[in-house]
Amino acid sequence: MDLFDYRRQELSKTEAPLAARMRPRTLDEYVGQEHIAGQGKLLRRAIETDKLFSSIILWGPPGTGKTTLAMIIANTTKSHFETISAVTAGVADIRRLIGEAKERRGMHGTRTIVLVDEIHRFNKAQQDALLPHVEDGTIILIGATTENPYFEVISALVSRSRVFQLRPLNDEQVAELLRRALADKERGYGNKQIEMTDEALMHLVDVAGGDARSALNALELAVESTPPSKDGIVHIDLTVAEEAIQRRAIRYDRAGDEHYDTISAFIKSVRGSDPDAALYWLARMIYAGEDPKFIMRRLLVLASEDIGLADPAGIIVASSCARALEWCGLPEAQYHLAEVTLYLATAPKSNSCGAYWKALAEVEAEGKIDVPNHLKDSSRDSKALGHGKGYKYPHEFPGHWVAQQYLPDRLRGKRFYEPSDQGKEKDIAARLEKWRGENGKENQQGG
Repeated sequence: MDLFDYRRQELSKTEAPLAARMRPRTLDEYVGQEHIAGQGKLLRRAIETDKLFSSIILWGPPGTGKTTLAMIIANTTKSHFETISAVTAGVADIRRLIGEAKERRGMHGTRTIVLVDEIHRFNKAQQDALLPHVEDGTIILIGATTENPYFEVISALVSRSRVFQLRPLNDEQVAELLRRALADKERGYGNKQIEMTDEALMHLVDVAGGDARSALNALELAVESTPPSKDGIVHIDLTVAEEAIQRRAIRYDRAGDEHYDTISAFIKSVRGSDPDAALYWLARMIYAGEDPKFIMRRLLVLASEDIGLADPAGIIVASSCARALEWCGLPEAQYHLAEVTLYLATAPKSNSCGAYWKALAEVEAEGKIDVPNHLKDSSRDSKALGHGKGYKYPHEFPGHWVAQQYLPDRLRGKRFYEPSDQGKEKDIAARLEKWRGENGKENQQGG
């Protein structure tokens, strides 16, 4: 290290963002994640005894301590520790790192631990480049990711690693980190006179939503942007806190778990006839920037899948609102998304349209079955082959209905559609029961 490197390191201690300066350096300073880093837990034992023999993947939302945990391992282990970012590193960087790790291991018997931050950003070729060296122990991999590794990391790497899932910090833990930053004289604001109301502190905690980095960044903004009063004290009240962190940063990735989990919660709320929950999840998706057409497509499916003939107007409302969405766009179309959500959530429910899948399964199981002769097209071969002979035209009979066999002989009497007793389908059920009874008699006579 030359004089300039030393100067840069010294400046980083004071000029780095508060969240970076306050990063815990030991397990005793580490806050949260007791389920994996608490006393007696496997990962903690491996870190404390410097016996991290298998690769690990740290998976969790932003600000939950993934990189911090990796840095603690770096500070604790006697192994050589390298850090690369999947955002900037390429295959050439990986090859160089692997070559150095092999040389280190061969000449000095020293293990190499490699932290790959944002490992989900590595493409398949880059992940494949790591695989053989993880497998033969040349490196011990620590992958940090906000995305589900079972989807975003190749299965071969996942199978050779232990996955640890980190959870958002609770309010007490975030508050503890903020108080620690206010009191710390070396890395925080302990040398400043700061008075922060409990109300202001809890506002930062609440809006951070379990993200420690977000809370510390907000605290830093509040402190650095507030001039001291005449007595030299920086006063942080609720008004200052609200200015420092005005908007809750929702954890939402349109290609990741939050996308699928939130739309799932939305659809289940509509299906479960809870309009309040449905509106909440809808608002959460729109707020986070979800594609409104994606939401509308799901509602169009739900209108038939979960409501169907219990309220046939459901698909009409959904289709009309879908058209309105195309005409108006956001933000006005939020009214149409809300309208269709409320209509479908409060409509009577029936999944009887799923009868189609029973019919499809029958087709797949039975294969080709001839159409009954009386149902065949009579416009072409009625004279030569008798196609259509014996067909009864329903409109020539009272009530525009007549008992008649419509299924193939092999499936005579088979039922796929079972109407529910909800909404308009209740009337359909009564009408259909009468028709089926008459058809049953006809089938017996025909049989």
